[in-house]
Amino acid sequence: MDAAVAGFNVANTSILQAAKFGLLSGLAFDTMDLDALALHNLVEHDASISRQDWALGDNLHFNETLFSVMANINPGSYFYTPETAAQVQKMRLDDSIARNPNVTNTDRELQLRSRESSLYLSIFGNTSTGVAPKEFINIFFREERLPIEEGWKRSEILITPDTMNDMEDFIVANSNWTQSQACEPVVIGPGIVI
Repeated sequence: MDAAVAGFNVANTSILQAAKFGLLSGLAFDTMDLDALALHNLVEHDASISRQDWALGDNLHFNETLFSVMANINPGSYFYTPETAAQVQKMRLDDSIARNPNVTNTDRELQLRSRESSLYLSIFGNTSTGVAPKEFINIFFREERLPIEEGWKRSEILITPDTMNDMEDFIVANSNWTQSQACEPVVIGPGIVI
């Protein structure tokens, strides 16, 4: 939580649920195990912009083929926007539905994907408009590092749920999402489902 504020200026309230679930994904409740984040339907979800669906293979490591959907959106532009985030979400979900007969597609996953999109747009771009340089986001996903050498600087505005809500709502409204199933039981840890 401290690292999110120090590194990204993301308020604890913006990532508290993800952080709690991240701790629950492993067996040691006081240590974050990054490999354990692959536990399906806790933090990890189907139709990710950068990871394979759990039912289709490696859902832990970056997948360039899947990320190319995002990397190739709006050719000729140097920026991602809430509009492109919504388009990418739609395209990735359509692909998951077509290839994964076990895809999980509930309101919960829509909210997760949309919050993630508003988060990366806020961290690497304008916190009000969501316009973010493609270069920064591409480096973050592909190289798993902050694009400091390329000129990125931590936001001076604290990123909170309130600063992301309008952007998230826009992404939800423009992703042309249709629920294909009711919410499933929630995984709260290895072998623990409620």
